Amino acid sequence: MKSQTIRRFRWLSLLLLILGAAALTLGGVDQPESGTSTLPKGAESTTVAQLQEKAAQEDSDASSAQAALVFFSSEQQLDLASMAQRAAELGGPLIPSDDGTAALIPVEVPAGTATDNAVAVANLRESAAQDLPAEVNSQVTGPAAIQADLANVFEGANFLLLSVTAAIVAILLIITYRSPVLWILPLAVIGVADRVAATLFTYVLDAFGLSWNESTAGILSVLVFGAGTNYALLLISRYREELTRHEDRFGAMARSWLPTLTTVSASAGTVILGVACLLWSSVPVTQGLGAAAMVGIAIAWVFALFVLPGVLVTFGRWIFWPRRPEAGHKLSHGFWDRVGGVVAKRPKQIVACSIVALGICSLGCLQINTGITEADQFIDTPESISAASELEEAFPQQSATPPILATRDASATEAELASLGATATARPGNPEGWTLLQVSGADIDELRTAFSGSDVLVGGPEAELMDEEAAAASDREIIFPLILLLILGALIIMLRSLLAPLIMVASVLLTNLAALGLGWWLSHYVFGFDALASTTPLYAFVFLVALGIDYTIFLITRARENARDMGTRKGILTSLSATGGVITSAGVLLAAVFAALGVLPLVVLAQLGITVFVGVLLDTLIVRTLLVPALVELLGEKFWWPARGFTPAESRPA
Repeated sequence: MKSQTIRRFRWLSLLLLILGAAALTLGGVDQPESGTSTLPKGAESTTVAQLQEKAAQEDSDASSAQAALVFFSSEQQLDLASMAQRAAELGGPLIPSDDGTAALIPVEVPAGTATDNAVAVANLRESAAQDLPAEVNSQVTGPAAIQADLANVFEGANFLLLSVTAAIVAILLIITYRSPVLWILPLAVIGVADRVAATLFTYVLDAFGLSWNESTAGILSVLVFGAGTNYALLLISRYREELTRHEDRFGAMARSWLPTLTTVSASAGTVILGVACLLWSSVPVTQGLGAAAMVGIAIAWVFALFVLPGVLVTFGRWIFWPRRPEAGHKLSHGFWDRVGGVVAKRPKQIVACSIVALGICSLGCLQINTGITEADQFIDTPESISAASELEEAFPQQSATPPILATRDASATEAELASLGATATARPGNPEGWTLLQVSGADIDELRTAFSGSDVLVGGPEAELMDEEAAAASDREIIFPLILLLILGALIIMLRSLLAPLIMVASVLLTNLAALGLGWWLSHYVFGFDALASTTPLYAFVFLVALGIDYTIFLITRARENARDMGTRKGILTSLSATGGVITSAGVLLAAVFAALGVLPLVVLAQLGITVFVGVLLDTLIVRTLLVPALVELLGEKFWWPARGFTPAESRPA
C-alpha cells in the first residue's frame, strides 16, 4: 500500500465517524416483548407459556395475564377483619395461614410490556403497604413480581457496565502505552464502535426475526470493547514498530496496515464464525446473542482498521509522547527475548509442565453442577424472591411460582390431580381450545410423571427451568463440536496446513476445559455459587474458543511471516519477542473487560465473566506464551505439515 492511500484514510475515517454518528441518531429498535424468548423452542413449558400469552390476548380483561401474590406477615396475630378489607381493595381473596401470623391475597396485574408490568407491580406494592400497622410487613411475589424485579435490576445496569468497561480499558491502555494522550484515540474510536453496534444490532435482529434482551446488550458491549481494543493494540504496535524505520508517518502506516489487516481479518473471521454457532441453539435469545456478536465483531473490525489508522496519522508521532518513536530508534523486547530463550532451551519441559497445569485445572469440570433456580439467578435477592421463601414457610402447600397445566379435558385432568392430592384453579381464557389450570399441592416431577404420554402439558416457572437445563445440555452437544470443526476448517484454509491447525485447536480446547474447571472452583468455593447457570458453559466455551484462538493466530501468522526469512524455529521466537508485549496486554485487557460483567445483577453474567476472565488469562500467559511456542520449537518445519516448511534465507542457494 502506498503512503498516498493512507493519506486518504483520514477522509475515510471522517466519513465513517459521520456515518456512525448518524446511526446513533436513529436509535435502536425496541426490544421485542415476548415471555418465551428465553425458553427453548418446542419444549412443553414453552408451549404452555405461549398458550398463556394467547389467553391474555384473547381476554378483553387483560388483567388475567399475570398472577401476583400479596403476602402479609407479622410476629403477632393479624387483624383478619382489616386484612379482609385490604383484600377487597386489592381485588383478591384473603387466605390466612394456620397460625394467623401471615395472610395471602392472590391478585392479577395487567398484562402488557415489561415496563407496564413493572409499573403495575410497583403500584400494587404501594397499595398493599399503604396505612399498614407498623408490625405488619407486606411483600409482593409471584410470576408478575419476579418479572418486574428482573426488569428493575437492569435499570441503569448497562450504563454502569459501559462506564466500568470504558474505565478499565482507559486504565490498561495508559499502563500499556505509558502515555497520557495516546490511549484516548483507540478508546474514543472503539467507544463509537460500541455505540454503533448497540444500535445496529437491534435493526439486524429485528429484520431477521431474532430475539434479544438486556443481557444481550451487556455482553455485546463487552465483546466490542474487548475485541476492538485488541485489534487497535495490534495496529498501534505494528505502526509504532514501523515508525522506527520510516521518517514518513504515512509510509509507516502503509507498511503496518496490510499485515495488520491480514491478521486481524483472519482473527475477526474466526470469531464471527465461532459466535455464529450460537445460531444453532434451540433458545431464541441465544440465537439472537450469536447474531448480535457477529454484528459487533464486524463493526469493531471496521472501526479498528478503517477509522483508527486515519485518526492516528492525523495526529502524528507526538501522540506517543513521552515515548515518541523516531526513525532509527530500536525498540527493546528484552523481557520477551528472555522468555523466548527459555522456550528454546527447554521446550519439552515447558510442554509437559503446561499440559499438567492445564490438566489439573480441567479436573474441576468433573465437579461442575449446572442449573440454578429462579431464586438463585439474582446477585442481590429482590423482594419477590425473599417473599416467595417466606410465603412457602407460612403456606407449605402454596408456591409463588405454581405449575400451570394445559389440557383439552379439564374434568379428567382435575380428577387425576385429585388422585395426587393436588387441586387446580382454572385460569381465564381458552386459547386454541386448551384449558389452563393453576395447580397447588404437586411438584413438577409428580405432574410430569402422572401425565407422561398424555396430551396434558406441564408448564410454569419450575418446568421452564427444567426444560432450559435439558435444552442447554442439547445445545452443548451440538455447538461444542460444531465450533471446533468450523474453527479447524478455517485455520486449515488460512494456514494451508493440517498439523498446525490441529495443535492450535487442541490447545484452545485444553484451555477451555481448564477455564471451565478453574472457573467452577472460583464460582463455587470463592463466590459461593451452588451451581452454574445452564447457559454459562455454553457461552463461556463459545467465547473462549472464538476469542482464545485470536492470540494464537496473532502469534502464528507473525511466525509464518518471519519463517520465510529465518525458518520456523527462529521465526516463532522472533514472533514471540515482537508480539509478546502487545498480545499479553490485549489478553489482560480482554480478561478484565469480561470481568466487568460482574457489575451486572445476574448470576449467569457474573459466572460468564469469571470463566472467560480465567480462560483468557490462561490462554495469554500459558498457552500463547509458552505451550504453543514450545511445540513449534519441538516440531520445527514439521509444524506446517503437510505443507513444506520454510528454508532460512541464509541457507538458500545463491
